[in-house]
Amino acid sequence: MPDLNALKNQFVQLYKENITRPGADRLLEYLLSDSSDFFTAPASTRYHGAYEGGLCEHSINVYECLKSYLERERVKDTYGLDYTDESIAIVALLHDLCKINLYRTSFRNAKNDMGVWEKVPYFEFHDTLPYGHGEKSVYIISGFMRLTREEAFAIRWHMGFSGEENKNTIGKALEMFPLALATHIADMESTFLIEGGKQ
Repeated sequence: MPDLNALKNQFVQLYKENITRPGADRLLEYLLSDSSDFFTAPASTRYHGAYEGGLCEHSINVYECLKSYLERERVKDTYGLDYTDESIAIVALLHDLCKINLYRTSFRNAKNDMGVWEKVPYFEFHDTLPYGHGEKSVYIISGFMRLTREEAFAIRWHMGFSGEENKNTIGKALEMFPLALATHIADMESTFLIEGGKQ
């Protein structure tokens, strides 16, 4: 299990160092408030980050992966991708705000190592604001601060082709807004290569 206080402190430090536009302070206040479970929520019910603090850890991992990707010589020189530290932090740290208050702990019966049935906790999907995935994150952020068009598209389409949307729309968005493609790559790297086997 991750150290929840260390993750929270790391996230807050990254946030404060990089995100300073009007409304950013109110959004951080919300994330830190009792109205949000961002720092204790899992990132999923049973896949990557399916443990307490998984959402915060995943967000930090995506930030580190996105920063690393955008620092590659080929990405900078050949593709010409160049984004501010603030834009990078916004799309990476906040891309999954749609998962705030999305999961709740429930219990089910399962056999332990001795073959005895016992009640074990698990995370249950409980969406009280069914507004989609990336678009829900954009909606939440926009209630506190303005996003640039490229930031909004990067957050909206960070799932890439793994979502259920029209594939032509996704392809066009990734072509028009390279930050969306870079965010998707960082999200997949974090999900499958960093967190995939970590349960």
